[in-house]
Amino acid sequence: MATDDLPHSTPSAEGVDPAGLEAFLDAIEDAPQIDLHGLVALRHGRVIAEGWWSPYSADRVHLLYSLSKSFTSTAAGLAVAEGLLDLDATVLSYFPELDGEITDPRSRAMKVRHIAAMASGHATETLDRARRADPTNLVRGFLLTPPDQDPGTVFAYNQPCTYTLAAIVQRRSGQSLIDYLRPRLFDPLGIEQALWIEEPPGQDIGFSGLHATTDAIARLGQLYLQRGRWRDRQLLDPAWVDEATSKQVDNPAEENPDWRQGYGFQFWMARHGYRGDGAFGQFCIVLPEVDVVLALTAATEDMQGILDAVWEHVLPAIDAAAPDHDADRRLADRLAAAALPPLSAKAEPDDRQVWDGATFLPGPDAQTEDSPLGQIGIRLTRAGLRHDDSGWLLSITDTGGTLEVPVGSDGWAVDDASGVPVAVSGGWSDPDTFVADVIFLETPHKVRLVCSGPERTLAPLWRTVALHPTSVVQLRGPRPTSAR
Repeated sequence: MATDDLPHSTPSAEGVDPAGLEAFLDAIEDAPQIDLHGLVALRHGRVIAEGWWSPYSADRVHLLYSLSKSFTSTAAGLAVAEGLLDLDATVLSYFPELDGEITDPRSRAMKVRHIAAMASGHATETLDRARRADPTNLVRGFLLTPPDQDPGTVFAYNQPCTYTLAAIVQRRSGQSLIDYLRPRLFDPLGIEQALWIEEPPGQDIGFSGLHATTDAIARLGQLYLQRGRWRDRQLLDPAWVDEATSKQVDNPAEENPDWRQGYGFQFWMARHGYRGDGAFGQFCIVLPEVDVVLALTAATEDMQGILDAVWEHVLPAIDAAAPDHDADRRLADRLAAAALPPLSAKAEPDDRQVWDGATFLPGPDAQTEDSPLGQIGIRLTRAGLRHDDSGWLLSITDTGGTLEVPVGSDGWAVDDASGVPVAVSGGWSDPDTFVADVIFLETPHKVRLVCSGPERTLAPLWRTVALHPTSVVQLRGPRPTSAR
């Protein structure tokens, strides 16, 4: 288990009613729009609950999306302590080669603290505009995109802010974020696996793309809860922790209540405590007032729903009841057996010859957004089925390549052989229809494939839409493209 080297306890022993944690699980598992993948809960620095929903597991990395930003913030805090980074220096001062090109006075006045707080002065996201301004150098494109207001006066969630912060740390340290953080953060915290998407090669993007375990999220949260101290070492300056996790800019225009409580340095303020978070339900929730950390990995469009369930069920359970050791055991057993439901379908078709070697192409209405099962994602160009001595094999193809994976007929078939870790559950929902769910185990993403035998058509329906890769063969943690 990934948390074996951390202190363990039970909810009751740490003053948490296990019934509240069970009620949280009930609420999440009853929500059809939320799939929980992993959970680690700590109180008083001890793991009180942990579980992974099979086929997800404790030792697999998971794409964290924008929760990556909180790790970038940590790198910035370490760089400040080492004298590599000055929050009150201008951003442009770290890119002197651009000085003659950046003429807008607001761009020139933008400070490092402004980009750390998503307060560059831009009123909206600039990623597309910055890429149009310079398709090969995002920092240059960002600085060529004039802010709408004075830096420090307005919040806008803005990926190039974090990319530029990451670029400064990497330029000043001479290392990628992964390499910079390895001896300073990952190794001291016991985080063994960490992979980051690079753009360009050798430069970690900072604003997203980090792949790490649920356990790594919990360790980061506990480090911040302890104001930068880990066991007998002070890894982060407490002053940085205090500043990063306190409101630096107001954001009252955000839609959801837990997204309009203010923003720190790559951390969101919340109705309770603060957090890092990433698309589709990746959470590092820190509650200093009750000495609790919650790490969650998931797949959902309803991130506010997860937080609402935490506030409704978990928060009232803290310091709320006498010990209940039977309930502790029930909770632990439930988490140990947690699993995402496989498809319920026949393992074999009525006529194997009809399906063995069949190829399916997207039908004319395959890519629509009005299906209750999913939405448009990576566009598949073909699927295929064949049978061998091991059972049924499913192939899926897009413009980036092809995966061929075994189909689980009575549960999830987990496969790493292709280099893209997946789990597949499938079968025949009726004599004419083959259906399979394909989970990409290092990401939050799942696609349902509906194949018609008579028509030889394919309908791919994505539960969540990948924001980075453009091919199924890339739906995994990145493999290093530069020497480490």
